[in-house]
Amino acid sequence: MRDSDALRKLSILAILLAATAFLAGARLPPHGPLPQPRPDAEDTTTPTPLPDKAGPPAPADVPAPQPKPDVKEPEAPTANQPSTPPAEPAKPKPAKPMQGPPLPPGHLESPQAPAEENKPPGEQTLEEQHLTIEPESDAAHAECTAALQALGVVFKETPRIDDGNGCGIDKPIIVSEPLPGIKLKPEATIRCPAALALARWMKESVIPTASAALPEQGRITSVNQATAYMCRLRNGAETGKISEHARGNAIDIASFHFEKGEDVAVRSRREDPTLTGAFQRTVSAAGCLYFTTVLDPESDAAHETHFHLDVIERKGGYRYCH
Repeated sequence: MRDSDALRKLSILAILLAATAFLAGARLPPHGPLPQPRPDAEDTTTPTPLPDKAGPPAPADVPAPQPKPDVKEPEAPTANQPSTPPAEPAKPKPAKPMQGPPLPPGHLESPQAPAEENKPPGEQTLEEQHLTIEPESDAAHAECTAALQALGVVFKETPRIDDGNGCGIDKPIIVSEPLPGIKLKPEATIRCPAALALARWMKESVIPTASAALPEQGRITSVNQATAYMCRLRNGAETGKISEHARGNAIDIASFHFEKGEDVAVRSRREDPTLTGAFQRTVSAAGCLYFTTVLDPESDAAHETHFHLDVIERKGGYRYCH
């Protein structure tokens, strides 16, 4: 027992001696930890660790003041010169109203378009439309007049008509009888295609219908026309499309004169139950077989007293009949 106690005491003594030797070799740091700034101290600077030897900070550590970007200090006014406020930036001038369509880039300004070009077609006068007379080929005209002669139409050639602004007929004719023995009163100056359509309508529709509906009145001896060639716009308006009368393509029929009885005047007969009403409605409907436009008294107020018949050419052979 005494030997074990002696050994334990020696072991403890050796441990203490070793710990003492280790602690004797350790050194403390030259400076202790520095306190941290408070979270709300935004205007204070955080102290930096001091070097071993105190001294002034290096020039690179001192922040240099930065100049204000592109800002000039206003000059102080002198005694004889009043102070002036800073100049305001120039305001852009309002753009001038554009006249006509804009030009491509590189052009200085847009030319002013003529006033009539800014109007829609329906608001232009005849003078503003700058129309021209439609030419007719010699071959087509010769073929047409030959057909008139075969039907017995009485007509004569007349010089070219040019009344300006597109009014006129390149190869006009004057028709005095649309068929043999039937007068056209008064004579009508029109183009040959319109005269040919009138003659065929009379021969193949009007005369047979009159014979069936009004046999007691005898044969038709004359046809009274209200308008043939005339330089004007449609329905005599001041603006809008040119009338086919101004091109020699149209004729207005006002009445038919029979050798017996009264004239059959063209008027509203939609509800007329008589054979006279049937005659007018039949020849009006048949007119679309020969003319490309047929307007009767049921069309509108402008045609209450006549048939308007014309041979205007439309795309796809379209016809308008009322």
